[in-house]
Amino acid sequence: MIRFDILTLFPDMIKGLLSDSIIKRAINNKQIEVNLIDFREFSTNKHKTVDDYAYSGGAGMLISVEPIHLAMKTIPNLNNAKKLLMSPGGKTLTQEKVKELATFEHIVIVCGHYEGIDARILNYVDEEVSIGDYVLMGGEVPAMVIIEAVSRLVPGVISSDSPIDESFSSDLLEYPQYTHPYEYDGFKVPDILLSGHHANIEKWKRYQSLKKTYLVRPDLIKKAHLTLKDYQMLWEIKNENK
Repeated sequence: MIRFDILTLFPDMIKGLLSDSIIKRAINNKQIEVNLIDFREFSTNKHKTVDDYAYSGGAGMLISVEPIHLAMKTIPNLNNAKKLLMSPGGKTLTQEKVKELATFEHIVIVCGHYEGIDARILNYVDEEVSIGDYVLMGGEVPAMVIIEAVSRLVPGVISSDSPIDESFSSDLLEYPQYTHPYEYDGFKVPDILLSGHHANIEKWKRYQSLKKTYLVRPDLIKKAHLTLKDYQMLWEIKNENK
């Protein structure tokens, strides 16, 4: 089981994810545990504010480090937890990083808001993590991304075969998939998928995976583990798309 402790000013934003679908089932089955901590409750001033103006000036308000640190100190076994700060200034989240996080039994996530957090928060976390090269209102959505991405790697949360061929699991994007009806609005399922010839079907899947990656995320091709047959298919794909 993996335990998540989420420090946030807006716990209701995350409750929706926890109350539906696979995540809810994983919680009920005690495969994951998610605790939401409103660090506003740890504010030491009478107005329960957690933000203040930055010493250097500038637009917006910064979240103070004190209420977050005080909230963190209430978390059991904090020293053994992997502590993350969701921040656009962190390293970009990848599937490899998700796999690494899934090896921990306890993950603490700090969600920023407003213009950011007093930089002294970095003394109390292990690392900053970003979900992409853009800026959001706060860290709640990125925290939900972490919860979902990591939870689906916990044994038993989803089918054991599901993650194997998915995008990024092999450094390639996933091949297209189809279901009934065979024809819809003039668009048909590729006949090879109905052929029953498993070797040809697997070859088609690999070709489509390489093709999509080459067209959409060519940067992934460079780090993918490719065979000689893969390079031959890539040569065909490149000539096909000249």
